[in-house]
Amino acid sequence: MRRIVKALVMLAALGLAGAYVVTAPAFHHLVFGENAGIVPTSADLDNGRTLFHIGGCASCHAIPGEKDRTRLGGGLGLKSPFGTFYAPNISSDKADGIGGWPVDAFIRAMREGVSPAGEHYYPAFPYTSYQRMGAKDLADLFAFLKTLPAVAGRVRAHDVPFPFNIRRLLGGWKLLFLDGKLFTPDPAKDVAFNRGAFLVEGPGHCAECHSPRNLLGGIVTGKRFAGGPDPEGKGSVPNITPHADGIGSWSKSDIRDFLKTGETPGFYSAGGSMTSVIKNTSELSDEDRNAMATYLLALPPIAGKAKK
Repeated sequence: MRRIVKALVMLAALGLAGAYVVTAPAFHHLVFGENAGIVPTSADLDNGRTLFHIGGCASCHAIPGEKDRTRLGGGLGLKSPFGTFYAPNISSDKADGIGGWPVDAFIRAMREGVSPAGEHYYPAFPYTSYQRMGAKDLADLFAFLKTLPAVAGRVRAHDVPFPFNIRRLLGGWKLLFLDGKLFTPDPAKDVAFNRGAFLVEGPGHCAECHSPRNLLGGIVTGKRFAGGPDPEGKGSVPNITPHADGIGSWSKSDIRDFLKTGETPGFYSAGGSMTSVIKNTSELSDEDRNAMATYLLALPPIAGKAKK
């Protein structure tokens, strides 16, 4: 009997030790860190600017109420079932923003959801989508961000209750929902489809809002892009698959024009947080908006309950 008890105690200790290891930020870097690719020696600021807009950086990190959307001092509160998260300062300020970060720290934050101090970031920061971006794109984005104004001031701490305030638990969450894979073009598809797939699935992180979540806050895979409850509790987010209750009646030009003007085929205007998204997508090229439309119309049609 004593041997059995000792064996069980040892197994429990090994289990706890294993859990401690695999929930560490260092573990995820060991598994995913090499996937980002080689950091280029020079940056493409035009590409960085495109990624800034499609990535929605200003939507979350611009100072609330500030007309200049390049002042990325943060402060916007993002409500969720797990608490309220406050978008941090990502301006070029070296003390309070990311101006003093090395590029590899930025890449790690975007792909692995880990801070320069070695702490897990909460997935209100959509690194589960940003992980599709490689080192070149992320280095270009980082270089562009550093051309924007420095804004002093740090944002208040998140308002997250126990046990969600235990960041170590996020290591377990990442094992379920963060795979570390880069975007891979489909060789059977054309350039427009693959460009749209990259923009929608990666920096555009469209699924992060337009998909329902499970009890752990992960996207329900079978309902990806099919809409669902607004995470802030303000109604619902629409289905953007080509289903009858989604965008099934929309043409490619309808989607392309909506991403530019915010006006639907039925002459309604985008509202809520989508107005900020349209400000971002309106800055893209017509080719990129067309590519996004191409990909969205090629998605599997999935029934959803959210209203258009």
